[in-house]
Amino acid sequence: MTGEMIAFFLLALTAITGGVLLINLTNVVHMVVALIFTFIAIAGIYITLSAEFVAVVQVLIYSGAITIIMLFGIMLTRHQEKEKRAPRLKIILTGLAIGLFFLIMYGKIKDLNFGQQDVELHVDNTKKIGIELYSHYVIPFELTSVLLLVALIGSIILAKRDDDEKEAKK
Repeated sequence: MTGEMIAFFLLALTAITGGVLLINLTNVVHMVVALIFTFIAIAGIYITLSAEFVAVVQVLIYSGAITIIMLFGIMLTRHQEKEKRAPRLKIILTGLAIGLFFLIMYGKIKDLNFGQQDVELHVDNTKKIGIELYSHYVIPFELTSVLLLVALIGSIILAKRDDDEKEAKK
């Protein structure tokens, strides 16, 4: 077993555990922390696959921006502070299910062989993505930026309209 495979299994176990905790936790802030661990573990898996650009985007977009947006949403909404404790049996069964899933996946993956790999496959990934994005996919890229700009302007208009309605009611 190579170090790369050990790293993959540790990151995969972290991602699975974070996902299961996200589903089973009752405190919303704890759920977001579990989600962050899941996102970072998935970014680590991308690094083991030699997709560094995708890993950086994963950390910047998901672990950073989306998690911050979720935390703001949590802070701006009211929620009950009563925290229910999960029964010990549920926690034990969840841990056993994660362990069983890990053993099944390990049994299937350990003898996996993809054959001979191209040596030049992982060289200059970010440069290759940039060349493809700005040469062959420039129109969809620009259309996406226009769509995001329209969504931003629409959200500003909707927020301003809500403020105007609140002032008119006063």
